[in-house]
Amino acid sequence: MKRLAFIFLSDFDHRSTPLILIICYEKKVLFWYNEHDEESDAAWSHLFFNPVLNLQANEENFHYEKRGTTMTVKEIEAKLLPLTDESLGKTLEETEGIKHIGIDSDKLTVVLIIALGEIGGDAEKNIKRQIAKIVKLDLGFDGVRIQFEEHKTFDAITKKNVTFIGIISGKGGVGKSTVAANIAYRLSKKGKKVGLIDADIYGSSIPNMLEIEHANPRMNQNKKIIPMFFGDIEVISTEFFTNPSQPVIWRGAMLNKMMNHFFYDVAWDPTLDFIIIDLPPGTGDIALDLKSIVPKSKMLLVTTPHPSASHVAIKAGFAARELKHELIGVVENMSFYENPINKQPEFLFGKGGGEAVSTKLETELLAKIPINQPLHHTSLYELDETAGKIYDSLADYMIYQLK
Repeated sequence: MKRLAFIFLSDFDHRSTPLILIICYEKKVLFWYNEHDEESDAAWSHLFFNPVLNLQANEENFHYEKRGTTMTVKEIEAKLLPLTDESLGKTLEETEGIKHIGIDSDKLTVVLIIALGEIGGDAEKNIKRQIAKIVKLDLGFDGVRIQFEEHKTFDAITKKNVTFIGIISGKGGVGKSTVAANIAYRLSKKGKKVGLIDADIYGSSIPNMLEIEHANPRMNQNKKIIPMFFGDIEVISTEFFTNPSQPVIWRGAMLNKMMNHFFYDVAWDPTLDFIIIDLPPGTGDIALDLKSIVPKSKMLLVTTPHPSASHVAIKAGFAARELKHELIGVVENMSFYENPINKQPEFLFGKGGGEAVSTKLETELLAKIPINQPLHHTSLYELDETAGKIYDSLADYMIYQLK
């Protein structure tokens, strides 16, 4: 809404005749007349910092005007961006460390939220002094209020050139975690650097599938969590942070905190090619958290041939699309049982589930994986097994189609 303001200011002796007339349009002074031809700090303060006049001001366009000078939020930001966050050795521009700039018009104070790599130390003290000098001495404000917060996202794995692939399903019991573990395994066997996140918080099973002995993770010198390893695969799971067989009974806030730990507080190899994320079945808090952490992750949907699984898998696929994730295809797990006697497939859970899901979602059915006990591992398949060859083809697809 455009505003044309006529402001009449009297002196402080309560004279009835106006001494000053100021005409403003959209917070810009078009004309002003002072009977005594003297600048009055009180008058200027009354005009430019009156909350009524500033009611509709957009913070980005707020102008600090006094004695003919002009200062905007953008200009304040430009002065602060070159400052160095000594804990990271980079400027606030490089780290995107300026999270908020505001101006308290009543107190002529700049309000800042600054993210640093490390808070509470010398880096914070030094940059606080530098900011105060710029805001108060160089820019002429009366004061500055700074809230420092720890910079989680800078240099996080989410900022690296990593392909994130979430393995999802509509319901539990379809072998989603088995698919996640085997895809990570085959990618690693092809020389790719792989991370595996067990984000199925309530039903974490990846450590058991990979036969990783239970242990609590250690911290490195930067207070980052060192992931566990299965061969060359970096692995993180809720199970590493709880006692064996202890159930996880958490509400949404705790789930969000753990997801943030997995992505921001783990010392992942920054040169990883892929991170495979074993997500919980269905569409809950974790899926929403992933959207905010990795907005452009790709999703592989797992179902079985049975109608009860394929029906809810379609819902999970549509949910992934609503969250703007890329649905790369469908895997039909437990598609058939390969009879060891006659080598013929036996369809224990029926037929057509995978086709129904991929057709409804207008995506590709990438694989049909048989149900068989692995010959060499608890849950992983090798290339001398039918399932191992199928997983190997899936890994090739991800390498050549997704990277």
